[in-house]
Amino acid sequence: MPLVNPLDPSHDSETAALADFFNETLGFCPNSVLTMQHRPTISKAFINLNKAVMANEGRVTSALKRMIAWVSSNATGCKYCQAHAIRAAERYGAEHEQLDNIWEYRTHPAFNEAERVALDFSLAASQIPNAVDQTIKERLHQYWNEGEIVEMLGVISLFGYLNRWNDSMATTLENDAIMSGNQYLGKHGFEVGKHN
Repeated sequence: MPLVNPLDPSHDSETAALADFFNETLGFCPNSVLTMQHRPTISKAFINLNKAVMANEGRVTSALKRMIAWVSSNATGCKYCQAHAIRAAERYGAEHEQLDNIWEYRTHPAFNEAERVALDFSLAASQIPNAVDQTIKERLHQYWNEGEIVEMLGVISLFGYLNRWNDSMATTLENDAIMSGNQYLGKHGFEVGKHN
């Protein structure tokens, strides 16, 4: 049972209009946003931040942003966000070989060095205490410019918020997200847990 129940999608018309964004990214409006509607100012601000952070600005592709989100969510243990991130990565064109082997991104040939350092950055930045160090900085700057690094950290920070929100809220996972989680993460023990 979630800590707070989500409200009907029609509860706040402004949130509902903004939430159309999620029909593209996930195929449905997430229960997390429906719960945020208890305070529409929060739901609207969150959706606008999400849209800004996830906008495709160039080389940090939409698929890579979602894989960065998955690594961040895996580091914090949020099953809700892991399922959402892997589903969105698929919908935004991540290669199936990458999705099937996301756990082995450091060594699997489906990932190049630029992607590996982006995902290592996500892992280091999502840990407590934070593990971003000089080595990560130097590796990042070999492959990515400062604007691209800002984009990546935007994703990591957005999912820091979402991981805390959804794990604390025990947000109920939607059926389509469960299917994606089982498909790509099930072989490594993915389970819905408290998000049932």
